[in-house]
Amino acid sequence: MNFAELHNQHEPLLIANVWDAASAAAAQEAGYQALGTSSAAIASTLGYEDGQGMPFDALFYMVTRIRAVSKLPLSVDMEAGYGDSAEEITANLRRLAQTGVAGVNLEDSRVINGVRQLDDASDFTCTLRTVSDALRSENHSLFLNIRTDTYLLGHVDALQETILRGQSYKAAGANGLFVPCLTSEKDISLIAEATGLPLNVMCMPDLPSFDRLKLAGVSRISMGNFVHSAIQSKLTDFMLTILSRQTFEGLFSDENNR
Repeated sequence: MNFAELHNQHEPLLIANVWDAASAAAAQEAGYQALGTSSAAIASTLGYEDGQGMPFDALFYMVTRIRAVSKLPLSVDMEAGYGDSAEEITANLRRLAQTGVAGVNLEDSRVINGVRQLDDASDFTCTLRTVSDALRSENHSLFLNIRTDTYLLGHVDALQETILRGQSYKAAGANGLFVPCLTSEKDISLIAEATGLPLNVMCMPDLPSFDRLKLAGVSRISMGNFVHSAIQSKLTDFMLTILSRQTFEGLFSDENNR
């Protein structure tokens, strides 16, 4: 079953969001079907701000290390494409495709002067069409999972704006629609039906259970940066414990830590 087909199986595709070779190997060992990078987690790992704060070459290097330890289908979080034009974005996606990457996320917002803003829908659609047509003409079969930040940014009419953008993006070559911060089962059902694209939702504190997401029409579930954040919190706890107790005993209290 190829990456695109994983979006049409009986259960939603649960993507393991990873940030380095070790996390990718752990996800593969655990039995996940596919991997997705977390741009925020990779940026944090390398000491950059999220929102395309790191150079594309830094992201590309991490992708090559993940690919080196896992043969699972990999989707790369490309944020806004790491380019100011459709041609630059296409060049970056071409490099990823040549490594065997199965798909990418592209988002319709970008951070400007420290503030995330939605792109104009028509402008983004035109860029997406150009990128999609170029990749198709070169026989690159990247799964284009397009992220719209209507809910994340609290758009005044998030439901209708998401549907309109999803329909436009589908016509421009999108293979999937990713809506972070979408948790309403009613809205999920309406968006999935109206856009006709495999719908991707993300880990949130109030996200419904996976079985309910399946009934609502979700095809793909991702973790975002939350697993990485939880691990970093545990790491901070370990460091504080060692410092405060002046002993390493806490590292060996569980057989799994040996």
